[in-house]
Amino acid sequence: MAFEVNELSFAYANGAPALGGVTFTVADGERIGLIGPNGAGKSTLLMHLNGLLPESIGSQSPVRVFGEAIRRDNLGLVRREVGLLFQNPDDQLFCPTVFEDVAFGPEQQGESGAALETIVATALEQVDLAGFENRSPHHLSHGEKRRVCIAGLLACSPRVLLLDEPTSDLDPRGRRELKSLLKQLGVTQIIASHDLEMIAELCGRVLVLDQGRLVAEGPTHELLSDEPLMLAHGLECPHGLAGSGIAVGPTSAADRVKR
Repeated sequence: MAFEVNELSFAYANGAPALGGVTFTVADGERIGLIGPNGAGKSTLLMHLNGLLPESIGSQSPVRVFGEAIRRDNLGLVRREVGLLFQNPDDQLFCPTVFEDVAFGPEQQGESGAALETIVATALEQVDLAGFENRSPHHLSHGEKRRVCIAGLLACSPRVLLLDEPTSDLDPRGRRELKSLLKQLGVTQIIASHDLEMIAELCGRVLVLDQGRLVAEGPTHELLSDEPLMLAHGLECPHGLAGSGIAVGPTSAADRVKR
């Protein structure tokens, strides 16, 4: 299993609960959609999955990555294997050039010289930004910035990508390009998004989070076609699935709701 999450709960410093008893697994190679209304806890959950929030760390951690509990002594390995794409690319880009941003992770892993240059060139080629090495990240379009961020993750050869609202603020072309890229990447992916059309196209299974609790999980088209379930949690059926005729009955998505 890529992830095993068992009864994960979390509250921020002000006491506001963010996650409550979240339990699920993700198989290696799966592409999972994480959906829910604003404030459901999606970003908080993603940050626990690569140890950014310390409450998930320790021998009794409720989060296991490829069978290993997240601990302080393996955080470096966890973050190398589990790359997190922030919702705002400007939070992830901090170097003067694209090359330096993409090279930052591999450099921390000891890469240098010609090997580092090859790693950066390969990662940029994967995201269709070959030749951008000397460009300033902050002068790029929003979509190009997001692809530079993904290149920085790919340069570290992760086994998992966690993507927080990857299509937000993208124009139709940027959205198409990003979806095409994600389809091509042969790594486990968890995609948190309000873009349910994209989730329906890319993900085989979805997790529905609301008020910090996992309220439903199951096959993507089955759950996203369940209008009562979607409306109950502040969501709407994607246009491509609306009126698909999937009934809410004994084997429907509604019966996958967590009690």
